[in-house]
Amino acid sequence: MSGKYTIILAAGKGTRMKSKLYKVLHPVCGKPMVDHVLTEVEKTAPDEVVTVVGHGAEAVEETLGERSAYVVQETQLGTGHAVLQAEPLLGDKDGMTLIANGDTPLLTAATFEKLFAYHKDKGAAATILTAKAPDPTGYGRIIRSEIGTVQKIVEQKDATAKEAEVDEVNTGVYCFDNQALFKALHQVTNDNAQGEYYLTDVIEILKKAGAIVAAYKMSDFDESMGVNDRVALAAATKVMQARINRQHMQNGVTLIDPVATYIDRDVQIGADTVIEPGVTLKGHTVIGSDCVIGAHSALVNATLEDHVTVTSSTIEDSIMRAGSDIGPNSHLRPQSDIGEGAHLGNFVEIKKATIGARTKVGHLTYVGDATLGTDINVGCGVVFVNYDGVNKWHTNVGDHSFIGSNANLIGPVEISDHSFVAAGSTITDDVPFHAMGIARARQSNKADFWDRTALATDSEWNQ
Repeated sequence: MSGKYTIILAAGKGTRMKSKLYKVLHPVCGKPMVDHVLTEVEKTAPDEVVTVVGHGAEAVEETLGERSAYVVQETQLGTGHAVLQAEPLLGDKDGMTLIANGDTPLLTAATFEKLFAYHKDKGAAATILTAKAPDPTGYGRIIRSEIGTVQKIVEQKDATAKEAEVDEVNTGVYCFDNQALFKALHQVTNDNAQGEYYLTDVIEILKKAGAIVAAYKMSDFDESMGVNDRVALAAATKVMQARINRQHMQNGVTLIDPVATYIDRDVQIGADTVIEPGVTLKGHTVIGSDCVIGAHSALVNATLEDHVTVTSSTIEDSIMRAGSDIGPNSHLRPQSDIGEGAHLGNFVEIKKATIGARTKVGHLTYVGDATLGTDINVGCGVVFVNYDGVNKWHTNVGDHSFIGSNANLIGPVEISDHSFVAAGSTITDDVPFHAMGIARARQSNKADFWDRTALATDSEWNQ
């Protein structure tokens, strides 16, 4: 029974990236490039995927995990040599083998499927994925006969003037008859200036053997973009960003200015949500329906239920329940849980805290390591003092409580249901049910104090 296999080439060091990070692990819209490739390959339901690793092998294997098998190219001796490393795993199998590069994050499953179908329909031993390039400089040209069959691939440096005018180029992606591929690879030599074994030489070997070599021309050249430096990385990110944004808009999300909106690949957004300009949505953020994400907000691994409003604020690894709102200029740090209908105003910071339903934290307040119940009012400038220099301490505030402005709640402390904290208090002891905690010096007025100051003789003040 014929199978469907994929080999992903991910062994190159990527020196032009000038980075400590292995090239195929550089992210595009929140996912490493090689992960983008594997994700699209998986949608084609392959029987087996083999990733060829070299530099940074352990990091690549850690990123992709058990989604792929791995072989190591110890020394980088060319693409043909890299594919040959997969022979112990695939060499004896019947079927079709897709070869893709780990630094081409824009290729889609739809294109891979069309390549497989075209290859099968033509009965080819090899099918090259090609594209029409706006500027073919630097690419291998696809030279066809008068009837359209593939004659050869000509590299830029070897092309005649006429061949250099050809704008159909080799994208570096192929579909092979698996047995024919590995048989031909053993005939490839390294008799070239670089002393490497080129996968493209397999095409010529198969042609000389009388096998059918086909070429499937994809419609979107941008899909074939390979990333070798930071300039190309930025270009690929821009294309991916536009693709992601278009998909969300087609699914019923309003993006006021798509060009000024950055959304990672794995972000989910419900219908009728409005995203204003300058918003950044990263990681595994999930946003419900009918939300409004205001300009210049940043959400990282955030979960927003339906009807949530975020105004120019930052949310990290936290959840906002239905109908809650935050901002402007507030910050949810990790492990914050904001209840239904809760209100967080401007310049509020929440860290590792639960805010109950309909509780209001209006402005200029820090809530850390705390659990707040329902229907609480927290005044301006309140600080939950959770750190003593060594340990973090938790504070609990019961339902229907009132925390006056400029209060300091020094944990650990319990504020019971239906209790009050007077404005300006520093609370170190528990406040019982229905009680009011007040901890501040009693005011005293010093009579005739003005006369004892230098201001009393200042003519400007006495005018």
